[in-house]
Amino acid sequence: MASRPSKRRRVTPPREDGHDSGPTDVTVQKAFFKSAANWNLEQAYESRTRKSKKKEAKKNSNEAGGRLPVKTAQGTWQVHDGADSVASDAEWLESEGDEGAIEEEPETVAPEEPKIPEREQIRKAQEELAKIATQLNEDPEEHPGAFKALARIGESPIPAVQKLCIVTQMTVYKDVIPGYRIRPASEDAAGEKLSKDVRRLRTYEQALVSGYQGYIKSLAQHASSPATRDRKRGPSVSTIAFTCACTLINAVPHFNFRGDLLRILVRKLSSRRLDDNFIKCRQALETLFQEDEEGNASMEAVSLITKMMKAREFRVDESVLNMFLHLRLLSEFVGKASQDRVSRPGDLANGKKAKAKKEFRTKRERKLLKQQKEADKVMAHADAAVSHEEREKMQSETLKMVFATYFRILKARTPHVMGAVLEGLARYAHLINQDFFGDLLEALKDLIRDSERPETEVDGETNDDEEDDELSVVRDSSREALLCTVTAFALLHGQDAHNARSDLHLDLSFFITNLYRSLLSLSVNPDLELGAKSLHLADPTDPSSGNPADRRDNKINLQTTTVLLMRCLSGVLLPPWNIRSVPPLRLAAFTKQLMSVALQTPEKSCQAVLGLLHDVVHTHGRKISALWNTEERKGDGTFKPLAETVEGTNPFTTTVWEGELLRKHYCPKVREELKAMEKELKGI
Repeated sequence: MASRPSKRRRVTPPREDGHDSGPTDVTVQKAFFKSAANWNLEQAYESRTRKSKKKEAKKNSNEAGGRLPVKTAQGTWQVHDGADSVASDAEWLESEGDEGAIEEEPETVAPEEPKIPEREQIRKAQEELAKIATQLNEDPEEHPGAFKALARIGESPIPAVQKLCIVTQMTVYKDVIPGYRIRPASEDAAGEKLSKDVRRLRTYEQALVSGYQGYIKSLAQHASSPATRDRKRGPSVSTIAFTCACTLINAVPHFNFRGDLLRILVRKLSSRRLDDNFIKCRQALETLFQEDEEGNASMEAVSLITKMMKAREFRVDESVLNMFLHLRLLSEFVGKASQDRVSRPGDLANGKKAKAKKEFRTKRERKLLKQQKEADKVMAHADAAVSHEEREKMQSETLKMVFATYFRILKARTPHVMGAVLEGLARYAHLINQDFFGDLLEALKDLIRDSERPETEVDGETNDDEEDDELSVVRDSSREALLCTVTAFALLHGQDAHNARSDLHLDLSFFITNLYRSLLSLSVNPDLELGAKSLHLADPTDPSSGNPADRRDNKINLQTTTVLLMRCLSGVLLPPWNIRSVPPLRLAAFTKQLMSVALQTPEKSCQAVLGLLHDVVHTHGRKISALWNTEERKGDGTFKPLAETVEGTNPFTTTVWEGELLRKHYCPKVREELKAMEKELKGI
């Protein structure tokens, strides 16, 4: 009986091609045992990630499915595993040898979120902003958290979304802000018991104040960013921020954080570069001054403006100073002020108020009067109304700050804003304390002496904060002298005639003489009928003139030189405070000189001069009628039109012969004005 052959077992699965593995498996095993001596299994196990080990074990168990090896027809054992199982022991051994490399692989990185197109983000932001704004518009107290939701949308890096957000916030706050100022929560009593409705209202108010504060901070941040305009994207975020700040300061000036809004505008006004944002901020503050009935907002704005100008050493545009001419106190305030003191009509000479006479009242009447005052105070507080005394106090403080700024500039003699200061003093002359007139007139005299120096001086002041070149200030000396004269005569205009004559003792002869000596030079001035802001054509034959349209005549400057001249002449020849006291020599000298000036001036200026002379003839006809009659001369010698003083011209030794030439003037209105004046003379 034949013996049964011994059974051989194959541990290694067959090769993929179906053939038995040859000596290759033996070679692999030998190489494996040879390299195993160099393995550090403990270190590999120590550095191996536990989580990945568990996952790998779980994966292997799932792939194997817990199945046992199966014997094939060739007598070999094979494990039925998935497609990803190890093909052979050799590969498994090789993978075991590379465990250290597997452990050094980085952890799995989460897949990046798909990028949403910018246009889609803008559309979603529009929908979200519209939804939140509608909720706040319908019932804001039910959605106190919507203010923070609006602010979160504005944190987007897309400029278009930022613009939409700040404009939406401005519209929402403009609609929901109440007509009163919300006090901080810290002012509430700690143990105060509140009803449900009151607690709900205070929660909403604190959310509103908190959101509004964050919104103003974001406006300040956007406003400080550079304003770069893109034609495709429209105005910059900075421009939109200035627009929102200007709208809020005019719409809700009574609400919290008004000072922060004003700082945004004043910071822009500190620049000497006049762009659209600068003009927008200036117009917003002018509107605030005109519409502020309480005076508190105007006082705060003037305080910030004066501090800014002082810190900048008055290196600002003159239009910033001209904003003071829009204050309501210019027409409402009835007291007198200087840079450090305010006196009212009821005050005594030392500034103290006169004691009112005591009126006898019974104890019951005093008690009723006290209760009435308390009730009136509560009602005024409830109506958010400011009493007359409080408004007058705020206006007096504002007036002191304005005068202090004007006097500092006069002392520093900053050339490019001197015209604005003189115009401001002329407009505020009726509010200047009479005790300060002497010092002010001396300062004006010094300015006229300085104006006789060379007309162009280089302003060496540079703006460190901006990339502006050094600007040359073109000084118009004749205009500055006229402004000083207007200011000097305006000081007496509106004052009490008795005080002006007996108490003040002001000598204005210096200004009168300077005006007379400047008449001839003014008559040949080509810019006589143009304002300082008017455009001038460049002289092509003068290489040193440059482009006069680009020069900065930083003077005040809605009135032409002719208008300023007429104001000065009216103050000299027709003073409203004492019209009958003008000496005949002064009247005759100015009349003769003005008739000579009328021959040289342009058409409209000639009409203005003849109209003024018509009024002089109507008022002082008997004093100057001898100038038109050669047989009524009252003096000897010759006429000296270039004399140093008005009285030294000897005007009654000459006659007015210029009228014969003006009869043939090309303008019919000039001829008509001359006939009317001569008709007035014949009626004397």
